[in-house]
Amino acid sequence: MMDNTVKIIIFQLNNQEYGANIHQILSIEKLQDVVALPQTSDFIKGVINLRGQVTPVIDLKKRLDMKESEHTEQTRVLIASVDENVQVGLIVDSATDVIDIDAGIIEDTPEMMNGVESTYLQGVAKLENRLLVLLDLENVLNYREIKEVKETIES
Repeated sequence: MMDNTVKIIIFQLNNQEYGANIHQILSIEKLQDVVALPQTSDFIKGVINLRGQVTPVIDLKKRLDMKESEHTEQTRVLIASVDENVQVGLIVDSATDVIDIDAGIIEDTPEMMNGVESTYLQGVAKLENRLLVLLDLENVLNYREIKEVKETIES
């Protein structure tokens, strides 16, 4: 009975575990040099050249209004597809695991969870001894911001 399970990638932001549906993630990359761009939103760190494709990089903590921290060897970039194949990189502290969870244990989220707006959240999964906050990566950027990201790539 595997048809009611969801594959979730687990990542860390400020020592808190978050998850996202693996279908939203194209790859997980080590953080590389990011070329800063002038006149973009403060959470858009710049662009990277990922296998010949210019990919905008977003600081996920800054986007979610979290306290920023230093990057380490564990820092990763989740490459996600948003809004009809716009590819963006999301900087996270680490990406630690991929797990299968029963879709039935995913609950709706409160309006605010750890200071993160509910529009960014897909739900909360209560696992044995931990609470996993599930982000909806497609909602991390709004229409105006997606347009800004597209313009960043095209310029």
